[in-house]
Amino acid sequence: MSSYRPYQHIERRKSRQIHVGAVPVGGGAPITVQTMTNTLTTDVAATVAQIRRAEAAGVDIVRVSCPDQESALALKDIIAQVSVPVVADIHFHYKRAIEAAQSGAACLRINPGNIGSPERVREVIQAARDHNVSMRIGVNAGSLEKHLLEKYGEPNPEALVESALEHAKILQDNDFHEFKISVKASDVFMAVAAYQQLAEVCDHPLHIGITEAGGKRTGTVKSAIGLGNLLWAGIGDTLRVSLSAEPEEEVHVGWEMLKSLGIRHRGVKIISCPSCARQGFNVIDTVATLEERLAHIEVPLSLSIIGCVVNGPGEALMTDIGVTGGGAGRHMVYAAGKTDHTVDAKAMVEHIVELVEKKAEVLKAEMAAAKQAAAKQAAE
Repeated sequence: MSSYRPYQHIERRKSRQIHVGAVPVGGGAPITVQTMTNTLTTDVAATVAQIRRAEAAGVDIVRVSCPDQESALALKDIIAQVSVPVVADIHFHYKRAIEAAQSGAACLRINPGNIGSPERVREVIQAARDHNVSMRIGVNAGSLEKHLLEKYGEPNPEALVESALEHAKILQDNDFHEFKISVKASDVFMAVAAYQQLAEVCDHPLHIGITEAGGKRTGTVKSAIGLGNLLWAGIGDTLRVSLSAEPEEEVHVGWEMLKSLGIRHRGVKIISCPSCARQGFNVIDTVATLEERLAHIEVPLSLSIIGCVVNGPGEALMTDIGVTGGGAGRHMVYAAGKTDHTVDAKAMVEHIVELVEKKAEVLKAEMAAAKQAAAKQAAE
């Protein structure tokens, strides 16, 4: 008998837990998906619209850059109009961090060693305490401190880790422990090695990412290799896929990584063939249309779209709904792995959308009932 399991158990690294607003990070909490806006923060309407698109894609946390006072103050209006916690991205100027905390930021992305005197650091920490704000120490291979570049000669994993621990010590010396750490690099090998080393020497939650990964295709591949490696090893408590693309695309890719590893489940997982001369319908166009039409589904379910009968029935055995290309313009529809009925080619896409939406409603009701039953049992 085969010992294969569809999803091997991933033993996650044990870390302490912090909170970004109401979202727990680390300590066994679900791995969260982040993105960052690319609008002018002072353009409140555009920034809110972008965050809402990311929310629809399933984002857990959104980072917003605050390069000046006007941007830091604009956070208040932005945060009032969105549902997810907002991280303020701060570089060098301690007053921007204080203003962002006062404006309602849930977290500050800041390197305490880069914002000036110990007194200024204490002021930022006090603002974080006063407003229940956590922090992220964000080390980047492209902006390492001069003394570390002189010591190591060039950016490397050891320099990234040393930088992170130096910044962490500043917060710890001030009895502030609500922080996570990232050690990003655009080089996949450097980033992965740095995270592996950091995971060995601290218990802080880790925000993982391959920085400046590139455009949609290149960046997705690089990030999948690097982040997939780390996630499979149990490293990472929150992640961002950095793409030269719209923020919601980063969210989609992040979720696909987690879904592929069986770590988190959200929305429709489409299993489809690459298509060939045997296909009974245009698989590529059909899948592209279905991805768009079903993007609003949040309940996790699986859908197989296979062009012919060679692999179609087998894939359908493992999905909630399946479609296999047939002859004479009619295709077989499967429900829970079993043949159910056929559908005409012209009506196929609309029919699949209808089936998926109905199945999602059933699953949503079942999940709500199970949650209600669990809550009732816990209260008794």
